[in-house]
Amino acid sequence: MMIKIIGITGSLRSGSFNTALLRAAKEMAPNNVAFEIETLKGIPLYDGDIESAEGIPETVITLQEKIAAADGLLLATPEYNNSIPGVFKNALDWLSRPPSATARVFGSRPVAIIGTTPGGFGTVLSQNAWLPVLRTLGTHPWFGGRLLVSRAHQVFNESGEMVDEKVRKQLADFLIGFVEFIQVNDKVQK
Repeated sequence: MMIKIIGITGSLRSGSFNTALLRAAKEMAPNNVAFEIETLKGIPLYDGDIESAEGIPETVITLQEKIAAADGLLLATPEYNNSIPGVFKNALDWLSRPPSATARVFGSRPVAIIGTTPGGFGTVLSQNAWLPVLRTLGTHPWFGGRLLVSRAHQVFNESGEMVDEKVRKQLADFLIGFVEFIQVNDKVQK
């Protein structure tokens, strides 16, 4: 059975290390995985007045549908000021609108978090900051593995390709574990 994973990058930067991390994940995903990468480009700042006057933006609706159709969600989070990047949190604020959509889009959905940063601590604080958000959304986070990639400028080359074999192995193992978690979650849900 084919498993569909949506990977969302939390950076808008064209040369983003977290987007490069998702590209590496897509390349290394097990054969039974259809892996799609999404960005947050085009999602406006959340504004209740816009929502009331114009409804949910089309970019948000499209991403909601892709997440709802996926078996698992992989978040590649940068770490800004020791927490979740504002652009990522803003997108989730939109994606959980209207409140009645939250259960359909996120409810019991297997979610894993990965991240990379040029610094020495990976994205440990950002990943920790995600926990109350994921709980609030009703997701089913996978805690069986953690991928905190430090010194991203040494892990990826100038073209954004992962060149660190140790990190490649860690990412491959992480993906295998997450896919197994998705499969177990799917059996439990049925």
